[in-house]
Amino acid sequence: MALEEVRPEIDDLAEAPSDTATAGAGPDTVVSLGAIDTEAPEAQPTPGAGAEADAEADAAAARSAKRYPVAPGHRVNVRSGPGTNYRLVKVLPLGASVPINCQKPGERISGPYGTTNLWDNIANGQFVSDAYVRTGSDGYVTIRCS
Repeated sequence: MALEEVRPEIDDLAEAPSDTATAGAGPDTVVSLGAIDTEAPEAQPTPGAGAEADAEADAAAARSAKRYPVAPGHRVNVRSGPGTNYRLVKVLPLGASVPINCQKPGERISGPYGTTNLWDNIANGQFVSDAYVRTGSDGYVTIRCS
């Protein structure tokens, strides 16, 4: 098929409704649909967001990397919240050491390391009284739990 034969069919297609755009086209007809972008745009990072997220992840890793010993001779109860009225999750074995992810105030408890209302979050939904953990401080040693 010669180029001159195809040209009238293309002109007819340009005027045809979109649902019949290929009705008069033959097998050798080339129909241009215009430029179509088939590639998805690349995601652009938000300035500063990566560094902030990295710093937060590093801080969390540093907090969880340090472990604190539980008072010798004590099997400490782990609760689902910061008080003895919360469900008992488990009991720590003798000689255990725990990470402290965050701390929050709760029920006041007396133990080998003093009397305090601070509770240490050692895992998701797991708290122990700071009165049974040797942190070397009477106050917060990490961030407060939200």
